[in-house]
Amino acid sequence: MALENKLGITDSAELAREEEKISKKKAVWLFESGTLDRLPVGTFAALQKIHKYLFEDIYEFAGKVRTVNLAKGNFRFVPLMYLEVALANIDKMPQSTYEEIIEKYVEMNIAHPFREGNGRSTRIWLDLMLKQGIGKVVDWSKVDKEDYLLAMERSPIKDVEIKVLLKAALTDDVTSREVFMKGIDHSYYYEGYTTFKTNEL
Repeated sequence: MALENKLGITDSAELAREEEKISKKKAVWLFESGTLDRLPVGTFAALQKIHKYLFEDIYEFAGKVRTVNLAKGNFRFVPLMYLEVALANIDKMPQSTYEEIIEKYVEMNIAHPFREGNGRSTRIWLDLMLKQGIGKVVDWSKVDKEDYLLAMERSPIKDVEIKVLLKAALTDDVTSREVFMKGIDHSYYYEGYTTFKTNEL
């Protein structure tokens, strides 16, 4: 079953195709309009705006904090009862060095604040922090998808792997639309979410 959406699509594969097509167009607009440059870098407010821009034509929940508990495989993201506090704490985390920025990115992934579209939104959010903090962004075409997903899965326990992986893919080509779009192009999407009740924790 597909997530409830504004397009009236009931097939999940068809929805995924439309979602990718629409969110890519919106990402181009975000980049070319200069909207990204006006966001408060590294804040949840900025991530909310990115998510809303990308998905507002598809989902009612675009830019809104999820109202369900989420899990992927055996990993459960921050439960709803702790999500607000987790997001406030992430906002306070430092972001002046590469290590600090990746640590903040890992924590936001664990929070997983939206029902869908976390990966794409958060990668743009990450690149904004890297651009402001160290004058570089990730060239996602240089990051192997499987290596990335495994490193992100292990990052809550040990973040060295994701730090090494992304550091090797850094570029100072921060004004390239092509480099920017690779974060959306590459299908590092977290699929296969399940929802669960709080009492199942």
